[in-house]
Amino acid sequence: MTTQPAWRKSSFCGEGDACVYVATAPGALVKVADRVDPAHLVLATTQAAWADFLRAVKETG
Repeated sequence: MTTQPAWRKSSFCGEGDACVYVATAPGALVKVADRVDPAHLVLATTQAAWADFLRAVKETG
């Protein structure tokens, strides 16, 4: 049995479906989707790369 990741909605999301969802997946991956449906996965990356991305976004605003 495969455990489904717990998707979290971005805190910068407004109302509606135009949101980014993020989930930590098995194997130290971070999954990013444009909605809470894993079938619409946009990106899968390592936790280290995701942390670098978030750090860069916070630094540049």
